[in-house]
Amino acid sequence: MDLRIFTEPQQGASYDTLLAVAKAAEELSYDAFFRSDHYLTMGGDGLPGPTDAWITLAGLARETKRIRLGTLMTAGTFRLPGVLAIQVAQVDQMSGGRVEFGLGAGWYEAEHTAYGIPFPKEKFGRLEEQLAVITGLWETRVGETFDFDGKFYQLKDSPALPKPAQAKVPVLVGGMGAKRTPELAARYAAEFNAPFASVEDSAKQFDRVRAAVRAAGQAEGDLVYSNALVAAVGKDDAEVARRAGAIGREVDELKENGLAGSPAEVVDKIGRYAEAGATRVYLQILDLGDLDHLELIASQVKPQLG
Repeated sequence: MDLRIFTEPQQGASYDTLLAVAKAAEELSYDAFFRSDHYLTMGGDGLPGPTDAWITLAGLARETKRIRLGTLMTAGTFRLPGVLAIQVAQVDQMSGGRVEFGLGAGWYEAEHTAYGIPFPKEKFGRLEEQLAVITGLWETRVGETFDFDGKFYQLKDSPALPKPAQAKVPVLVGGMGAKRTPELAARYAAEFNAPFASVEDSAKQFDRVRAAVRAAGQAEGDLVYSNALVAAVGKDDAEVARRAGAIGREVDELKENGLAGSPAEVVDKIGRYAEAGATRVYLQILDLGDLDHLELIASQVKPQLG
């Protein structure tokens, strides 16, 4: 079971804070550092203000050595796909080929209003074309050009440069949609992520994705299946309660909907997700100043997962 660190910087984090978390995650042998892509807090004052996902990852690409870097998920409404393909390819080069690219449709209308970003009614169709454009640009051979004539995006005679360092950047698709989301994952993704879903709902959604993969004529094992879950782990009840309180949550609710409790309790819960088909978990860490939390999970949870 891979464990990855997943942050929500829109809630309030500077680049230096994110760098400290990423370096700690690397030193503690976590598999990856991921972040959300939002420009507006979802509660609280959000100070010191938002940081941009791909500018953050570009900085981390030069200040880390091993850990993989990515987004859950880049908002498709924020950027044109051609520009985004350039940005991600450049960060992949800067990191020596450590980028993973999660792309979602975008959903938080208030942040679009706050920063003057258009919020289209038809988002899923745009997402589908964005994935086609971005992967198409990366896959075009050097010296050839890329054309695309879609409903939302048109490209003509694109040199399709620059190229990522990796021969194939892993693409992540996620969500709980019953039909179109699994089909999109089967067409474009190396990984499917079930965000904040119960064990039972994850198992159902993984089955839908597997069915879509089979229908597309691919091997089920071609995809990684993962979950994103909020974490509040403590060596005793008092520490669990303190960590839950620090993020404004109740312990019982976190135990029901996330990964909360003692290391033994969390190992057991992760095991249930593994039985549902997950081989990777993104630990949503909301108190970014609590690096001891990362150390506890690394020393007392991670070794028990195999």
